[in-house]
Amino acid sequence: MSSRQIFNPGESYSFSRYFELSFTIDDILAELNCTVARNNLTLAEHPETIKLEFLQHQIQRNLSHIDLVNEATRREALISPILFEVCDLTNQRLNIEYSIAVNDYLKGTLDYYISSPQNLLVIEAKQSDLVRSFTQLAIELIALDEWTKSTSNLIYGVVTTGEDWLFGVYNRTSRQVTQDQKRYRVPEELSTLVKILIGIIG
Repeated sequence: MSSRQIFNPGESYSFSRYFELSFTIDDILAELNCTVARNNLTLAEHPETIKLEFLQHQIQRNLSHIDLVNEATRREALISPILFEVCDLTNQRLNIEYSIAVNDYLKGTLDYYISSPQNLLVIEAKQSDLVRSFTQLAIELIALDEWTKSTSNLIYGVVTTGEDWLFGVYNRTSRQVTQDQKRYRVPEELSTLVKILIGIIG
């Protein structure tokens, strides 16, 4: 447990503010009575063959017309098309810029949120920084634990630059966030990524 005081009393902390904090993820989560682990996650893939020719063509077309120079282009060219395809294949709704408020330390806007029986949260990596953005993802998973009415013990999340996708999972019983040690690349591992996302949503 950290002996340092992370939060300033009386101040409000939005999700995006955690990206800016210089403290380690271990110390920040300790303030919320949570821990972090770094392991190879076993992520179940959807077992059936999925036709992704249209999505693959769309992504290749997008990449041929733009440079991924900022967050808006990454969101439009890569992240949104993948998530819309996943929602179409699973018949789920995609919540974009979804606001939640648990308390002064857990509130803000979720970039992408699929509220299925097995919740899935996706956030865009600010400044393409997966390390600091994973801290923000962990905080949002903890907040979602308090917000969602889902009875599932695990809440899944992904932080992504559009090209790199890094998974995390929050165990609600042990209050532990586990960070996967593997990153999935798009477009090279698009099929595997989509199968995992569908496997999580169920």
